[in-house]
Amino acid sequence: MLTVNVPLKDYPYPIHIGAGTARRADLLKPHLRGRQVLVVTNPTVSSLYGSTLIELLQGMDLIVAEHRLPDGEVYKDLEHVSTIFDTLLQQGYDRRCTILALGGGVIGDMAGFAAACYQRGVNFIQMPTTLLAQVDSSVGGKTGVNHPRGKNMIGAFKQPSLVMIDTDFLTSLPAREFSAGLAEVIKYALIRDAGFFSWLEKHMPALMAREPKPLAEAIAKSCQHKADVVVADEFEQGERALLNLGHTFGHAIETHTGYSQWLHGEAVAVGLVMAARLSSHRGGLRVAEVGRVKRLLQAANLPLSPPKDMTAAHFLACMGHDKKILDGQQRLILMAEFGHSEIVVLSQEELAREVEVLLHE
Repeated sequence: MLTVNVPLKDYPYPIHIGAGTARRADLLKPHLRGRQVLVVTNPTVSSLYGSTLIELLQGMDLIVAEHRLPDGEVYKDLEHVSTIFDTLLQQGYDRRCTILALGGGVIGDMAGFAAACYQRGVNFIQMPTTLLAQVDSSVGGKTGVNHPRGKNMIGAFKQPSLVMIDTDFLTSLPAREFSAGLAEVIKYALIRDAGFFSWLEKHMPALMAREPKPLAEAIAKSCQHKADVVVADEFEQGERALLNLGHTFGHAIETHTGYSQWLHGEAVAVGLVMAARLSSHRGGLRVAEVGRVKRLLQAANLPLSPPKDMTAAHFLACMGHDKKILDGQQRLILMAEFGHSEIVVLSQEELAREVEVLLHE
């Protein structure tokens, strides 16, 4: 087992990574506060892992209930997160209860948002079951739901008290979702670690084969990078925005397609290509390096181009609701060089010109 610590001043917590961690009561018990636990999951994940987790919790003499949310990003909204509150109140859960998220990024975001809001904040534990959630959304405390006009526009910061990453969960993950998670792994290399990018180029066949050792190493490396950034900038006032490399373009794709056609990681992969090309336009990356980005994403079976029906006007309309806009100016994350990213501020006129070029070159 590998452990990455997130040494936040007020809410430090461990990330345990390895095969079988979800079955380790000794890892879980120290991070429970009261006796009431609500497991938030979806029907697919519950059928695979729910009963095993509930038996583990009940064996610790805990009061356990399960709440199942519908499966999919399209349900990540206020209406469905409110059903979590319904269950908590129906069960009589108090402010010493724990909400445990068992699922992918959608489950983690919604359960975390509920934990931030219920009785003004209750204990929260992440048990992510997808690669994307394991390397990204389960770490750092960002929670929330979507709005028809923009992704993750309603939310709160809520740090978990524990993240348990069981690599055994990945054996049942569909190939498309596994590839989507690799987009976020590649993102960390582009943002902070050129050596990690070279490691990924060498080990991508092993990762695609889901070999346990390199997979655990890639997850731990990604979590360490995210932990370092979160500790430096917990509430995204500066450096943490760098974690959004590719996300402004990717979120626009997700919003345009109604959160139902593209997986988050697939949209981010296209966003990484667009960010790399724009970085090259502005003198940050060499053309050969843009090619390396595209080849690595392709090796992970990820898309490289946005939807064919998506115009520059579509991108600009969706990007107009991005959370990184300040004082009417778009803040994009671009690469100054391999393994080093920076925040670039563009006027709406500059952004319009750049997006038009990206879609037609």
